[in-house]
Amino acid sequence: MSITHITVRGARQHNLKNISVSIPRNTLTVVTGLSGSGKSSLAFDTIYAEGQRRYVETLSAYARQFLDQMERPDVDAIEGLSPAISIEQKTTSRSPRSTVGTITEIYDYLRLLYASVGQPHCPQCGRPISRQSADQIVERIVALSPGERITVFAPIVRGRKGEFREELEALDQQGFRARIDGEITEITEGMRLEKRKNHTVEAIVDRVILKLGPDGKPDTRRLEASVAKALQMANGLVLIGIAGMDETLYSSSMACPECGINVPKLEPRSFSFNSTYGACPECHGLGSIYDFDPAKTITDWSKPLLDGAMGPGSASQYLLKLIKLAAEKYKIDLKKPFESLPDAHQKLLLYGPPKGETGRTGFHGILAYLRDSLEETRSEGYREYMMQYMSASMCPVCKGARLRPESLAVRVDGRSIAEFTALSLDRALDTARTLNFTGRERIIADRLQREVIERLEFLNAVGLSYLSLDRSAATLSGGEGQRIRLATQIGSRLRGVLYVLDEPSIGLHQRDNQRLISALESLRDIGNTVLVVEHDEDTIRKADYVIDIGPGAGKNGGHLLLQGTPQQMMEDPHSLTGLYLSNQIAISARTEPRPLTGKWVTVEGARGHNLKDVTVKVPVGIMTVVTGVSGSGKSTLINDTLYRALAQKLYGSREEPESYKSIKGFDEFDKVIQIDQSPIGRSPRSNPATYTGVFTAIRDLFAMLPESRERGYKPGRFSFNVQGGRCEACQGDGQRRIEMNFLPDVYVQCEVCNGRRYNQETLAVKFKGYSIADLLDLAIEDALPILEDIPNVKTKLQTLVDVGLGYIHLGQSATTLSGGEAQRMKLARELSKRQTGRTMYMLDEPTTGLHFDDVRKLLEVLHRLADLGNTVLIIEHNLDVIRNADWIIDMGPEGGTGGGTVVAAGTPSEVAKVKTSHTAGFLMRYFAPAVKSGKKARK
Repeated sequence: MSITHITVRGARQHNLKNISVSIPRNTLTVVTGLSGSGKSSLAFDTIYAEGQRRYVETLSAYARQFLDQMERPDVDAIEGLSPAISIEQKTTSRSPRSTVGTITEIYDYLRLLYASVGQPHCPQCGRPISRQSADQIVERIVALSPGERITVFAPIVRGRKGEFREELEALDQQGFRARIDGEITEITEGMRLEKRKNHTVEAIVDRVILKLGPDGKPDTRRLEASVAKALQMANGLVLIGIAGMDETLYSSSMACPECGINVPKLEPRSFSFNSTYGACPECHGLGSIYDFDPAKTITDWSKPLLDGAMGPGSASQYLLKLIKLAAEKYKIDLKKPFESLPDAHQKLLLYGPPKGETGRTGFHGILAYLRDSLEETRSEGYREYMMQYMSASMCPVCKGARLRPESLAVRVDGRSIAEFTALSLDRALDTARTLNFTGRERIIADRLQREVIERLEFLNAVGLSYLSLDRSAATLSGGEGQRIRLATQIGSRLRGVLYVLDEPSIGLHQRDNQRLISALESLRDIGNTVLVVEHDEDTIRKADYVIDIGPGAGKNGGHLLLQGTPQQMMEDPHSLTGLYLSNQIAISARTEPRPLTGKWVTVEGARGHNLKDVTVKVPVGIMTVVTGVSGSGKSTLINDTLYRALAQKLYGSREEPESYKSIKGFDEFDKVIQIDQSPIGRSPRSNPATYTGVFTAIRDLFAMLPESRERGYKPGRFSFNVQGGRCEACQGDGQRRIEMNFLPDVYVQCEVCNGRRYNQETLAVKFKGYSIADLLDLAIEDALPILEDIPNVKTKLQTLVDVGLGYIHLGQSATTLSGGEAQRMKLARELSKRQTGRTMYMLDEPTTGLHFDDVRKLLEVLHRLADLGNTVLIIEHNLDVIRNADWIIDMGPEGGTGGGTVVAAGTPSEVAKVKTSHTAGFLMRYFAPAVKSGKKARK
């Protein structure tokens, strides 16, 4: 009898309350519930984690030696489990070297295609390049060097790993000396090179001095013989070294007859920006050059430089001493807020004094000091910490194309590889289909072309047609990263697998949702079980089976409210999700939008990416939502143009905005703050307590307790980042990392402190019966009554509860927070600051990861910000947020090249009437009288 269900019995992982569920196999099952109710604990930390653990058990003895340390999920039993594949939000690489093309492997096929059938052109004059003979090579050498000593090398090996014993032996037998990795070396018998390192081996064929013959022309017979020999030895390559000049590589295969530029033999690595043979020599294949950004390095412009304004470098006593010396010499008042200093003083502190004057103080500027620190450090953690204070500017050599000029000059069907990868995926698919090859080229390219087309079709099928292959993976939203992996999985055609997805609908307009649901259904239809953690209404309605977890978040969640069909859920009065779906509860909209203040910020002539010379007016002092289908140009307009331009004007940021003509009205603001979904900290040591600043006050409180005073404990004793009070076995991490050679690293709880981070002496100090570890382990809403007597702490914690994050633990690792939670954490920090009413807040899809009820709480917070006179600018697809806006700017009409214009602008009721807007069609249902009646608003 075949197994029909995946049965979970007694799941107690995290906040799950001993629940048992039964999931029908080969169905699309949605797990829903409030944010923090335990959905991910069930889907990922229980079902997927057990599937992964069982997979590892089937591996070799080497892997099994770690198994006693791989934690088993806290569950009684799971039966009927298939091999599990997780497609999470956090798994997309954030490396600046990863692109959509490299993640999907399409770029690998393109590299092969261009190396096999590409037509090289001269990077200077653009002429097609053909092979050159030995005589032509000699002619060029003679033109360069009459009378100079010429060394002829045969490059046998160029930048490859291996011992090369046979090659060296052959050279020795022929009597040649060699230059190995830049050093001239005598070859000895049985000589081997280091196997795992890249090596370059060049045979020294001859040293020639050109002498004039009887006819007054150079005698080139010996040079001709040497060049011919080198070409024969090195498969058509010869390296010529002339005294006082750079060495030149000639090729009998490819060279421009006019400019004399030689192109090395085309290989797939010639088109790789991760290889020295393909990468642009200026930016090393990144497409941009990173440097410290003043807007990020000075973390708070409203404070004096040495009193809280400076971020990195503020702990260096040496730098502080140099700053004081420079301030004294140039009469800079360091007690003034940094923003109040004259421009000349700001620039002097950041970039250093003029050349020739640095010797007097030894001060070269804060940014120069940070650059030196970054170059000298060997710590990967410190390097990562410093990277967050840097910004990228486009590489002046490759203009963002990442590759060498010789590689960019290779064309297939008139396009370089960079031009092909810059196309939107729908246009790239059309172009790939129209590529026409004949004869020998057709035989070589046929299979490669089919692979590229097939993968592009899958990406277009999951609603990603507006992306391009050269889009950096670091700029993808969580939902886009998941949909790329989903497309890869559909392409693999696996069956009998359990797929676990985490909100794949993030960043999708309602219009594109159907394509995503169809992709999930096609995975199910070929014989897989698809388990999706989701809040999206359309996905829940289309599910075969629904599991609702709740009723609250954190300790108030973890109960199974319902398992059944979507219809059963809508009929169940205990399911909060069901009540929202059946329209028995609705998020109330404001009766009237806020009146316009008459002040505007105007962006004129925006032309970045797909924007078509757009002019947009954003009202000041109210809440504006920017809408439009995915890829219509919303992020380009708001994040890449308006935000960067304002940051440049207000803070002197280095990040270049996308092309625009002018921006008017920026003097209405004293601050512009972008609240995105990036993590609040990159290491497991970051947590809500450290991020909001309450941890300092808590440590001070513990240091003032009588027990601490008796023992002489200072606030540092209660930090898990320094020696003294922390557990030294795990160095305050609470967990230890086990390195797995062929699997992701596994983290296991520290067996000494049992995950509590501190040693026993520190834990003995208690406040109201709680040790510092107990306090960090509490949910924020539970810690609030304990710490209510400290006004500063109470305000910050209360704000976190107000934005719906009361269920998160004070000491919860920042790396475990979802993008939506991280964004609301930043919102809460802004709300607890002193308000000027002249701040512009920019948010990119803040409803990510939020249940209907959490969206209601978020809207209350956003309204609070706007009521204080601030300008709130939101990019959003969620209809509840859109209809709560005071003003809407709708971009479109389509994504990619079909977008980039403003389709509509006005109040929600005005935009709902615009027939050409895709958003209006979905918004209309809220303004049709028939739909409005029968709902009771939840306040």
